[in-house]
Amino acid sequence: MTDNIFYSTVQSPLGDMIAGSTDKGICFLEWHDRGGVERILSRVEKRYKKPLEEKISEHLLKLQNELVNYFDGTLTDFEVPIDVNGTEFENRVWDHLLKIPYAETRSYGEIALELGKPGASRAVGRANGSNYLSIVIPCHRVIESNGKLRGYGGGLKRKKYLLDLEFRNFNRLNSTNSIVSDKL
Repeated sequence: MTDNIFYSTVQSPLGDMIAGSTDKGICFLEWHDRGGVERILSRVEKRYKKPLEEKISEHLLKLQNELVNYFDGTLTDFEVPIDVNGTEFENRVWDHLLKIPYAETRSYGEIALELGKPGASRAVGRANGSNYLSIVIPCHRVIESNGKLRGYGGGLKRKKYLLDLEFRNFNRLNSTNSIVSDKL
């Protein structure tokens, strides 16, 4: 057991990411170009108050494998343990994001209502923007109430790509399931 946060670069079809883990689980997964690696590492070190070490951990290996499967369309739910460290409200929002099913979206307002905080859509947006676990905590599934894409730390092109990937794979997986069940 160590007090360090291990981190490593992770490749994705959308560009390099940097990921980190504590002994408990993955604590961050950010796009390299979201403010630069040094800035990301500095924010993480301040938030967790633990030293950083560039080293691959068991959790990082599992994350890397799950990301490959996610982008291949064979993984719809991440199983790698996570270790988030936000405010009480941020943690509630992030927990709620984890419950948004693959290939579905929610608006900031819907999430605020579901959390019992009507009118707090901006606060939900801020918590969404403070999410350190891009893709794993699916903040890309949150959209405006009019259906338009808005805000994503990795940029709107990546958000659109992730949503398109999920919709495409969901439809493929469901059409495969219905073809099989039709033959039974």
